Amino acid sequence: MSSLPGETYRLAYPNLPNLENPPYVSYGRRHHEACAHHVENTFQAQRVYLIASTSLSKNTSEVSKLQTALGSRLAGTRIGISPHTPWDEVIAATKEAVAVKADCIVTLGGGSIIDGAKCMLLFIANDITSVEQIAPFGAKIRATQGAMRQSSAGLDCVAPTIPLICIPTTLSGGEYTQYAGGTDPETHYKLVMGHPFCGPRLIICDPLVTLTTPRWVWLSTGVRGVDHAVECYCRVHEPEESVDAAALEALRLIVAGLLGTSKEWEDEEARLRNLLGVGVALYMLRKGVLGTGASHGIGHQLGPLGVGHGETSCILLPSVSKWNAKVNGEKQERIKAVLWSEETVATVLKARGLKEDTADLGDCLDAVFRELGMPRTLQEVGVGRDKFAALAANSLKDFCCEVNPIPMVREEQVLEILEMCA
Repeated sequence: MSSLPGETYRLAYPNLPNLENPPYVSYGRRHHEACAHHVENTFQAQRVYLIASTSLSKNTSEVSKLQTALGSRLAGTRIGISPHTPWDEVIAATKEAVAVKADCIVTLGGGSIIDGAKCMLLFIANDITSVEQIAPFGAKIRATQGAMRQSSAGLDCVAPTIPLICIPTTLSGGEYTQYAGGTDPETHYKLVMGHPFCGPRLIICDPLVTLTTPRWVWLSTGVRGVDHAVECYCRVHEPEESVDAAALEALRLIVAGLLGTSKEWEDEEARLRNLLGVGVALYMLRKGVLGTGASHGIGHQLGPLGVGHGETSCILLPSVSKWNAKVNGEKQERIKAVLWSEETVATVLKARGLKEDTADLGDCLDAVFRELGMPRTLQEVGVGRDKFAALAANSLKDFCCEVNPIPMVREEQVLEILEMCA
């Protein structure tokens, strides 16, 4: 596995030597240069199927640069997958990849494209060719998800073998995990599934390709990384020192970095710190710690209603933190201390009238998200109370709500949080 001059090529999680499908990270060279190099020299792939962002394709030359760099190894290109990864589009892309005999899949874009590609790996390996097959297959995967951790041994499905390379343009973090979600186009229910070999083999971080990402997308998906770190650290089960340390370090990197890039948009170093910081936030999943909660679980169901991935975190996380405080208040206080210890963050909190000894974590998160100009209520994103009953019912089916610090077993619990966010 050779690297290019000027490229850093390393394990994403070097302190986890026993991962069954360890991801690598590349940075320091432009995305198209690094991708073409590793397609040929690391994966020896001959038939690449590329899924690229619609906006990058229309508004920049980044997609054409990648296509040119891949040259004769490019077997097919799909432009775009809709937000929240509709299953009909994933099935269509799966059929295209099979038809061109793809031996490597590359994504250039955000979370919906990355999720779609990860699901494609499972669908290709298990001959899933219709939307109707997905729900029963997902139920089979879900039944083993809690025990899966990093091993595919004993899983009742065929392991994917096609390597996935991701070039992220947002901070949603899907490129660092082996989990993925897609949405039923009829019911709008979002199903999450996973497998150790769904995870990308290589993540190429190129700050320059993120400069055209819309401001609200960059910042809101960064908040998604904050959500990963907060819900991981605030879990009430499975104490794990290395996971807790990673969550706090991720918060230092991401929150300060987001506030920095919101002021100086073209700061490449801050952007790279954010791209790498998201990976630190998701260390928990690679360690095998299920550290998500109600912000993720309810957010999965808000997505199909047209709310962006990161926007769901902006709206839900402060209220979920307050709702959970009676069981994890001490942990929330430690996160609050980390935020106040960062000068950039403390300046914002003080300017917004908060005091360290009286504000809780929910207050601090609210202040940061408002400083970033993110939506803070369901009303702001067009979700009214008429949607609350269906949201509550669907949220209870989500695994993340089951493992919330206060397990969510009644619709009334979800409705309480939705009212806090109304």
